[in-house]
Amino acid sequence: MTPEPASPLHTADFDYPLPEDLIASHPADRRDKSRLLVLDREQPGMADRRFPDLLDYLTEGDALVVNDTRVFPARLVGRKPTGARAEILLLRQLPEENDGRTWQALVRPGGKLKPGRVVEIADGFELRVEDSFPDGSRRVRLHGAGDAWALVERFGQVPLPPYIQRAETAADRERYQTVYARERGSVAAPTAGLHFTTGLIEQTEALGISVVPVTLHVGVGTFRPLDAEVVEEHRMHSEWYQLSEASARVLNRTRAAGRRVWAVGTTSARTLETVVSSDGSFAAAGGWTDLFIYPPYHFRAVDGLLTNFHLPRSSLLMLVAALVGRDRALAAYRHAIEQRYRFYSYGDAMLVV
Repeated sequence: MTPEPASPLHTADFDYPLPEDLIASHPADRRDKSRLLVLDREQPGMADRRFPDLLDYLTEGDALVVNDTRVFPARLVGRKPTGARAEILLLRQLPEENDGRTWQALVRPGGKLKPGRVVEIADGFELRVEDSFPDGSRRVRLHGAGDAWALVERFGQVPLPPYIQRAETAADRERYQTVYARERGSVAAPTAGLHFTTGLIEQTEALGISVVPVTLHVGVGTFRPLDAEVVEEHRMHSEWYQLSEASARVLNRTRAAGRRVWAVGTTSARTLETVVSSDGSFAAAGGWTDLFIYPPYHFRAVDGLLTNFHLPRSSLLMLVAALVGRDRALAAYRHAIEQRYRFYSYGDAMLVV
């Protein structure tokens, strides 16, 4: 059992110092060449392994739940009529529009891109700012010949996180995407899944382990540190999720057989904890979730978690702490720093068993 935290729980309780040179700015040479820190909740200590060793901890009949969302090139860079540079990060298409051209977006510079302003992205493709939302984001509309998604795919850039301080490369189009990505809609990758190769997925299934897809479209707020001083005052942004009937059946079969459900990443974990019923069963569902998991929290759906190393003060780190305890989570991070693991999106992984 994770011990009850002191009340109130402060965001600063989830801070830790990280040397900048441990932030991975590029992916490993091969997806599965990353390292794996294994933390057993029932045993003291930790094990330093390689990512393919993950299969040593899974058994026949288990379910490995992956988020099959696909990152789209959401970052648009253009010029204002003055010639000044402008940057737009598309967040999501607004559902009240039926042509797919109106979006909620973040803009930079925010003070200059007010309603009525125009940004030229490319010859024949421009973006108009139509309105402002209370959170500072904008309602924007794309103008150009052809399908809106085709314009975004052609002129957009990979939305690398801000801590990767370099320009997009051709390799990012492939590597900032899981090998099982199917459903387009994320502006950030579900990074725990970046370590899997097609071959490793096939090995997993050959061992009698079900690879179960869910979908959660990752929003930009997922990776941000919390602004609130007290943890429970933070409000999560909403993200769209989907659990299919086929996936629900496999999960229920796994539960009925007494086997374990492993979440690949915090996004898969949040999806499962959103849809699970009080008796631990699953049914097909879809919608928006703003579930915020932090200590103390009783997990009903997730037995084990594969995750990357997350930013200080982030909701992702708090989810890990809810599963293993804050002190144990921070001890694992200190170990990872001492052993020079690579951190964040393109970094190494941790397995909680």
